[in-house]
Amino acid sequence: IAMSGSGGWPMSVFLTPKQEPFFAGTYFPPTDRWGRPGFATLLDRIATLWRTQRDALVEQAGELTRHVQVSATAAAAAPVPSEAIDAAIAALSGSFDAKWGGFGGAPKFPPSSSLRLLLRRHGMNGETRPLDMVRRTLDGMKNGGMYDQLGGGFARYSTDERWLVPHFEKMLYDNAQLADVYLEAYQVTKDAEYRRVAQETLDYVVREMQSPEGGYYSATDADSEGEEGKFFVFQRDELDEHLPAELAERFAAYYDVSPEGNWEGKNILHTPKSLERVAAELGIARDELAESLAEARRRLYDVRQRRVPPLLDDKIITAWNGLMLRAMANGFRVLGEPGYLRSAESAADDLLNRLRTGEGALLRSARGKRAHLPAYLEDYAYLSDGLLTLYEASGQARYFDAAVAFAEALLTRFRDAESGTFFTTAHDHESLIARTREGHDGALPNPGAVAARALLRLSVHLGRSEFRDAAQSFVTAYGKAVERVPLAFATLLEVVDALDDPSLELVLVGAPEDPRTRALAAELAQCFLPHAALAVVRPNAEEKTTPLTEDKTLVGGAPALYICHHFACGAPITDAARVKQAVEKALQG
Repeated sequence: IAMSGSGGWPMSVFLTPKQEPFFAGTYFPPTDRWGRPGFATLLDRIATLWRTQRDALVEQAGELTRHVQVSATAAAAAPVPSEAIDAAIAALSGSFDAKWGGFGGAPKFPPSSSLRLLLRRHGMNGETRPLDMVRRTLDGMKNGGMYDQLGGGFARYSTDERWLVPHFEKMLYDNAQLADVYLEAYQVTKDAEYRRVAQETLDYVVREMQSPEGGYYSATDADSEGEEGKFFVFQRDELDEHLPAELAERFAAYYDVSPEGNWEGKNILHTPKSLERVAAELGIARDELAESLAEARRRLYDVRQRRVPPLLDDKIITAWNGLMLRAMANGFRVLGEPGYLRSAESAADDLLNRLRTGEGALLRSARGKRAHLPAYLEDYAYLSDGLLTLYEASGQARYFDAAVAFAEALLTRFRDAESGTFFTTAHDHESLIARTREGHDGALPNPGAVAARALLRLSVHLGRSEFRDAAQSFVTAYGKAVERVPLAFATLLEVVDALDDPSLELVLVGAPEDPRTRALAAELAQCFLPHAALAVVRPNAEEKTTPLTEDKTLVGGAPALYICHHFACGAPITDAARVKQAVEKALQG
């Protein structure tokens, strides 16, 4: 980016023996084409220049290195402007595609961090415009070809503006973030479609992306048999081959399958018309059509499973697993599906056993029996956040203890105490020409902002002011950058919102198998409380207490929910029917 003003992937960088870069570029084709040199041609030119103009290249490398080092220097701290969230929302509104959802034109990537910020703005003051943008975007993605209509889960991005033609690669980190956003949207809207998509996405991950050891795999490729999307698309006559005539007709009508196809002579399954509209066009009841489609999907999924699948990237990456831990734990809490809790606990135990050294440090990735590479900031941040969310869903203290340990490591191993920022690499990491740090989001939420979010939540559980202070310092470190481009800092602004919002502390006391505990938890899970800290206390379990859970007990032998502000609690609630009203009252007070 420093050399050309743009970036991309794959990236090739050529270094001097001192590891100083002198040339960089994105994609180079295998052979000369499209007016670009092939990679072999490039290598030949670089080799010639290194032999004939080495001094010039070394000088260029030095200049570029100094530029990188200056750009990695922390800016002077400044408060985040009070209108920053408003400015970010306005920027999103200005680029919003009112017809198809999403922001800007093609290609369209899933804007998970922006959607989270919009939901929080709606929850804060009830504004309808942010929620309208969220709904249009979530509807566009779930109805399009970017969503796997048979198997669940989302592809990496849409190549067009209407979410029809995806790049068929599936990434664990996208599906983790999107499952979480659909869960939150379900809490806010009670739209059963959002519940369905979240559930199908999590089911896909458990079924196809979880290793026998527990950790979640990284990705699946876009290609199979050398052709992009071949695994996912259908011809119209395939429906007739594998389905009864009536089922084939109904499936084709709803999923837009035609003899001529909707993409290169083939059909990407998508749902441009509502279930009600298609049922009316076919002259049948809505429920009858839904039952037919469910049966057809089951049959065609089995057909698809007999095809040659895309390649599986079976690496276990700590950071991406942390994101999925959060989504699975929230899936259990919001949807009440115990399989998601089992999945999350299995993954967490695998990570803590296989990707943690004897000294307690994290490793970056594992494949099979080999785990290696020192972990980065995002590994510690995402895993700490995910483990804390898992503790809040399960009450298992071992996950809380690990979340605290990794949060403390964030402060001791990654934090620049002078500026309040977090470096991408640890203090004892391999020496590089510069230690980078940044506060803006990319395809993943900014890891420093996620670290701040986890620290802020832990400060509520533990009453540790230094954790809250670290979160505040991180936010302040990027105040000037936020003022310039607020939309780039959606996750950081989420932390700003949480710092400004009076904390809500919730403690649920009760045996998890007790129906009364489950009833309280189910009612609480319907509430959208993005900044609340939740603790689950299991009576008679040998679990240590925290400042948040201290003195929280059963009430007359019955499970109870405690709702507190700054550790000042109202009367405990034992009747599930009173939960929603009590939460609303607490939020208003």
